Amino acid sequence: MTPEEIAKLNKYLRNKFKLPELEVRRRARKDDSAEVYIGDEFIGVIFKDDEDPNDICYNFQMAILDYDLEEGA
Repeated sequence: MTPEEIAKLNKYLRNKFKLPELEVRRRARKDDSAEVYIGDEFIGVIFKDDEDPNDICYNFQMAILDYDLEEGA
């Protein structure tokens, strides 16, 4: 993803989730996706879907581990 796309995703997600500490970061050696962090904690990946150049979208994938649910309770 381009730096401009990452900046737009940062702004959108920070506003949407009301989390100014959320950060979208470039992935090393990958240009079709970016990593999402809250502070130093990795929370997921955003994939760019540009198969149809007239309909680009971004898919956010977040795994929630069972033990994380216990810690957060």
